[in-house]
Amino acid sequence: MAYKFLISDININQINSQKSIGTDRGLAKIGDGIVNLTYSIAKSIYLTKKNPNKVFRTGLKVSKKILSNALKNANMKSFARSRADAHDLADTVEAIIAYIWLNNQMTLHEIIDFLTENLSGDLYNRTEEIQSATDAFTNLLNFIKKDLPEH
Repeated sequence: MAYKFLISDININQINSQKSIGTDRGLAKIGDGIVNLTYSIAKSIYLTKKNPNKVFRTGLKVSKKILSNALKNANMKSFARSRADAHDLADTVEAIIAYIWLNNQMTLHEIIDFLTENLSGDLYNRTEEIQSATDAFTNLLNFIKKDLPEH
């Protein structure tokens, strides 16, 4: 089912700008669920493939540190409000991912597969997991840049 009507105000009113997407609180709330769901499933798939004798199911909240660093690494701070803190930058990532999904530019399956393919290392080691997840979300943001407004 198409959900583009939920972002029609952004697309129709010609305010389809980086800041209007990245600072939309409603998109960030939707994106929070998408980010946590897709990362939890991606990590579960990754861990199960690394240990085929055991099935893993994780339910995780992606930290603001991971998301804010991914936004910085992808050079996409222009989507965030000025003087944004780590929480605001994380909300920006969540809003961008919600926008991409609602605009039918990536499905949940595609996001999950992308994150899974971009995870690496020992995800039981928290330091390695933070770096791996940051890299995976950075790569995702770099991948979806082409589908976002340039200004």
